Amino acid sequence: MIDTTLSLLGIAGAMTVGAMSPGPSFVMVARTAVASRADGLAAALGMGAGGLVFAIAALAGLQAAFLAVPALYLAIKGFGGAYLVYLGIRIWRGARQPLAMAPEAGTPAASGGRGKRTFLLGLATQVSNPKTAVVYASIFAAFLPREVPLVLALAVPAVIFCIETGWYAIVALALSSAAPRSAYLRYKTWIDRAAGGVMGLLGLRLVWSAVRGT
Repeated sequence: MIDTTLSLLGIAGAMTVGAMSPGPSFVMVARTAVASRADGLAAALGMGAGGLVFAIAALAGLQAAFLAVPALYLAIKGFGGAYLVYLGIRIWRGARQPLAMAPEAGTPAASGGRGKRTFLLGLATQVSNPKTAVVYASIFAAFLPREVPLVLALAVPAVIFCIETGWYAIVALALSSAAPRSAYLRYKTWIDRAAGGVMGLLGLRLVWSAVRGT
């Protein structure tokens, strides 16, 4: 039970950092929220649904692969860790680049079926990003045991959905208000560098674990 709790906490912590890292999903939610808070929240829900899809796919695929080819467990750690280091460096180096905002900022929210379309756009943005799949596989490989108990298999997707939806809902609420939006843009360089640094350290941890064969 303690190992299960530690695995879940480790995945939750790493996924929180991953969700907060800048990328296509963040830009999509940010730009949508600037124009409409309601649409921003719909996009956040789509991101959560996309995270749920990735979590279920990663759990099923990794579990089957690990049982069939034990060496693959270490290989994913090594290659996944190297990719996370690369991603962390990219985030750090791009920290000074300005965040593109929608030109129609401050316009009223559209009515009708816009929320559903925005939800689907958020879902599509999340699941169409191959980098997200690599991050999920890397984090799961780092913290999941070789044989995943049922309670952990059920808890992980639920936690992932809450993290993804919760973070992007915060982004939508924050960037749809003038003062928080200005504050983020003012400190974007440091926020992005912190995210890149944590992602790089997680990648180094995976590479070291793979080298040690644990």
